[in-house]
Amino acid sequence: MVKRALEMEGTCTGEHGIGIGKKEALLMEVGINTIHVMKSIKQALDPHWILNPGKIMDIPS
Repeated sequence: MVKRALEMEGTCTGEHGIGIGKKEALLMEVGINTIHVMKSIKQALDPHWILNPGKIMDIPS
């Protein structure tokens, strides 16, 4: 379903966000460079990764 939505220029997310189940879909939608930007912002605003750890992107090791 997500792949079809992306093929039709839709999005993989909706009112409930990405969470854990659609991380790969987010990568397909926005690409790795955008994920890196998102991680940079997350790191700046939440350096200890305590807000929704593991949601949207994996916790850095």
